[in-house]
Amino acid sequence: MATVTLDRILQSQGFGTRRYCGDLVEAGLVEVNGTLCEDPGARFEVDGLQLKVDGEEWLACTKAYLMLNKPTGYECSQRPRHHPSVYNLLPVPLRQREVQAVGRLDHDTTGLLLLTDDGQFIHAQTSPKKQVPKVYEVATFDPVTPEQVQALLAGVKLDDEPEAIAAHACEATGERSLRLSLLQGKYHQVKRMVAAAGNHVTTLHRSAIGGLQLDPALAPGEWRWLTAEDMVALKSPGG
Repeated sequence: MATVTLDRILQSQGFGTRRYCGDLVEAGLVEVNGTLCEDPGARFEVDGLQLKVDGEEWLACTKAYLMLNKPTGYECSQRPRHHPSVYNLLPVPLRQREVQAVGRLDHDTTGLLLLTDDGQFIHAQTSPKKQVPKVYEVATFDPVTPEQVQALLAGVKLDDEPEAIAAHACEATGERSLRLSLLQGKYHQVKRMVAAAGNHVTTLHRSAIGGLQLDPALAPGEWRWLTAEDMVALKSPGG
């Protein structure tokens, strides 16, 4: 595998310009795999490199793939209008390398949000042709009836859609809760579908994408890198 100079690696990870990164190295502020390195031109393989930059632990990667447990009250936008940006929850280097949310969650929707700087990955996850199921845990205002579940499975008509839209899967999980799996990603889709079936969403939480479940160890607002196992799970049907 090709090697890259340390100053370029730090630049690629979002720590600043190449010159600034070189200055960090020469100032003795960078450790590589637990060893101090003061040569900006030292060469390493990028992926899996354990860095410590000015006291901050960092796992180097050519492309960033993250999961975030999105809390309520955040917008999935670089230019939010009414609420803080979800990108404020990420460390500066990730914001500098311009990771993007893979699809969006409404400001009052919580749960699994993927972020990356890999455009092909974003396309693969969001393209309607890929049929990646997203699973939502829904709390409702009124009790969930068997008729409502059947309506969601059979398809409901939304005002701006030419044809009825059906859930990929749907089941009641409590008196006022259900689990809904969708293959599309339309505007306010879960809320509108539940309303069309005769109920009202009070809280909404995305628990899975494909076969990838939200890590229960992540508190709201926390993130972690996706593992190789996570990437495999994303490609499984799940939902």
